Amino acid sequence: MKFIESVFEKLRHHPKRVVFPEGDEPRILAAAADFVRLGLGVAVLLGEREKIESSAKQLGVSLHKINIIDPATAEDLPLFIRRLETLHRYKGIAEPDARKIVTNVNYFGAMMLQNGQVDGLVGGATSNSGSILRPLFQLIKPLAGVRSISSCMVLQVPNEEYGDRGVFTFADCGVIPNPNVDQLAGIATESARLFRQLTGGLPRVAMLSYSTKGSAQTQDTEKIVAATALAKQMLFDKLQVGEVDGELQVDTALIKEIAEIKAPGSPVAGQANVLIFPDLNSGNIAVKLVHRLAGGEAYGQILLGLDKPAADLSRGASVHEIVGVAAIVSLQAIEYRRLYPDQGALRYETGSSNAQPLGALAE
Repeated sequence: MKFIESVFEKLRHHPKRVVFPEGDEPRILAAAADFVRLGLGVAVLLGEREKIESSAKQLGVSLHKINIIDPATAEDLPLFIRRLETLHRYKGIAEPDARKIVTNVNYFGAMMLQNGQVDGLVGGATSNSGSILRPLFQLIKPLAGVRSISSCMVLQVPNEEYGDRGVFTFADCGVIPNPNVDQLAGIATESARLFRQLTGGLPRVAMLSYSTKGSAQTQDTEKIVAATALAKQMLFDKLQVGEVDGELQVDTALIKEIAEIKAPGSPVAGQANVLIFPDLNSGNIAVKLVHRLAGGEAYGQILLGLDKPAADLSRGASVHEIVGVAAIVSLQAIEYRRLYPDQGALRYETGSSNAQPLGALAE
């Protein structure tokens, strides 16, 4: 069974509600219909009803069990405007300006997610990453103890000799341009937790570099070494299962024969399934190369560190990939209370966050 089909199977037992802000986009319409048809849950489309219904008719897409909400006429619009006005960054905003912000589909979707009216959000199919991430960063609370929001991609490659029967998470490929030691360790920990949740497998986290175990010594490699040490501590404290090692070159992380030469005795080398990249350039380039040249299936960006599940799609995402992302986000919603049992211990003002709204915001 393919990885994404196993996610579908789990989700059918606990269907969820997913909001898609770009309701009249043809790929979103088709993906929402497939999400419902596969028994994964209920889809909510945002936008003008006439446009959505017209697009669906032209595509021959059924709107059965698909809810359509026009933010401009929604019953919850006055409530969402009042909530926006309570946020520190919008203190003193005029009502017409607040209305303009909230009727933006991305902000309205983020408000629905924060308010618990949906279980997850999937956007970004037609807009740049900043347009979808900015509302989420402003309106959604961070998980307790998380300082920086990041992201990961979930991939399955045809060669099941690698990773966990071909399944990997790559991070960060979409949010933090040049992560520091603390951020790299946090990215590693949250990516490992998601990998564990989705696959049930043991996360083996490779902190990647152009150096393996001191073959080069520069400020860049020293940062990876320090991040590896911190990630080991964090992973044990938070997940209590999994292995982390670094710094490792990518061939050492993936190929057993090379691992035996370059990193003998490593618990990760030669069998890594979670790849942590040193910066956004390398992560984003790598995931697109694997996706396009190796024929891998790619699902993401799955956002890490928010207390509500959400994802930022690539504008090149296919219908199948959008359905897969929606399913992964929904599965996160099922597991959030178990994975993050302490998130209910703190109470935040809606939108208040110490998490850093970082932002190359790559797609």
